[in-house]
Amino acid sequence: MLELPDFAPLRVTRSRRALSSSALASLDHLLIIGTKRTGSRALQRFPQGRQLSALLARALERGEDCASTRASNARATGITVAAFSPGATFASLTWARKVVAACVRDGPATLGLVIAGAVSDADARAACAALIAAAAAAAFELPTFKTTDASPRRLRSLRLLGATPSIDLDEVLAQALGNNVARWFTALPPNVLDAAAYRDALERLAAAHGLRYRFSGERELRKLGAGAFLAVSQGNPNRDAGIVKLSYRPPRDNHAALALVGKGIIFDTGGTNLKPFKSMLDMHIDMQGSAVALGALLALAALEVPFGVDAWLAISENRLSGNAYKSQDVVYASNGTSIQVIHTDAEGRMVLADTLALASRAQPRLIVDYATLTGACITALTDRYSGVFTNRESANADLVQAGARSGERVWPFPMDDDYDEMLKSDVADIKQCSQESEGDHIAAARFLQRFVPREIPWVHVDMSAGQHKGGLAHVPSEITGFGVALTLELLRESTPAELAERWSA
Repeated sequence: MLELPDFAPLRVTRSRRALSSSALASLDHLLIIGTKRTGSRALQRFPQGRQLSALLARALERGEDCASTRASNARATGITVAAFSPGATFASLTWARKVVAACVRDGPATLGLVIAGAVSDADARAACAALIAAAAAAAFELPTFKTTDASPRRLRSLRLLGATPSIDLDEVLAQALGNNVARWFTALPPNVLDAAAYRDALERLAAAHGLRYRFSGERELRKLGAGAFLAVSQGNPNRDAGIVKLSYRPPRDNHAALALVGKGIIFDTGGTNLKPFKSMLDMHIDMQGSAVALGALLALAALEVPFGVDAWLAISENRLSGNAYKSQDVVYASNGTSIQVIHTDAEGRMVLADTLALASRAQPRLIVDYATLTGACITALTDRYSGVFTNRESANADLVQAGARSGERVWPFPMDDDYDEMLKSDVADIKQCSQESEGDHIAAARFLQRFVPREIPWVHVDMSAGQHKGGLAHVPSEITGFGVALTLELLRESTPAELAERWSA
């Protein structure tokens, strides 16, 4: 049985008392936030204020945002002073990741955070929210399988000291919970997170968080006519693939207004069209879309949103075997669409086709799907942005704004009807993909749209920023968990029903 970690190990507390010598001595590290204009006078009330002012001035001259020293107490408490520059959310989160990295370099368990008097209320709120998010991400340890305990001590407590601004801690910590969940599952090796282990972990998580759990295996999917999903799973050595449905319901509401759909390919060889070594090496993370859908669901449930949410996770491998599907096979999806198979490494859109069609049967007000789907999207945007596609053109502005506000930046792509010419088939209703690689991210979205009824607003997130070396925004790991923050921001002030009405107007 897969042992689940504490996905929210950081404890955040507040104390309105001014920083004292005894309070400093109880900390492993203290972080003081000022601005680039913060002078020595504003730092005088802190321990070693003159030294901190000089250190910060030198750091700013070098183009750095922070400087560190140690207090002259028995604990030798570390002290970091950092200058916050207001700007876009992504820039603030990136700043926070770097500042927190400087604070946790020596493995403190307790970190204090205090704001210098020269910081405005708006800047203090932005800085604190970014730093708490970065600290929660840094405090969480991704799976490790080293036989020696070489990992440093982890951050466990963040204390907000003095007159820190009022921010919505519940929202920041719910987002951190969802992101940690998404990153942890994605990082697991494929022999540890096989389909059976994944399902078992999901069932236990559902029970722990008050969610409903339902699994549809290959036998049931065959009855449902889910031939696109089964084409992919038929090459697996074990008959354990299927679709997991997790459900959150608020009191007195049994309908899911929101459906989150995730690609859960736990290892992708490319199938009959076998991937080369470098392309296959990291294909255990090809299930990140399902992990993000799971993380977003858990975050929304933690916030007790007033609408029902279902997460549909398409879990399978894409293996090479004598039974694996192959080019020119023709299969039928659960909505009756016939599909001409072109390339077996385009398996993500196959499993998503049936999962989207089945999720649509529940008639949610909004569907969002997440997938590490195409290299073409990475080519178009790099791995700093993710692509978004929708059957409601009016949704694009909201998606871009949600990306900017959350720090998970997205860019919309065209969805014009004439792109369907790339998918015309002589023998079936639609080709799985084009023989050419140009615009494959758009062709994939046009293919997926076929499996969502026009009356249901739908957003497809092609997660080109799901993996970024050195981390991204506030997240310090290469696996970013991209999509949780975007989803929460999109729904922060509007319900799925309200978004659907606005986009359909």
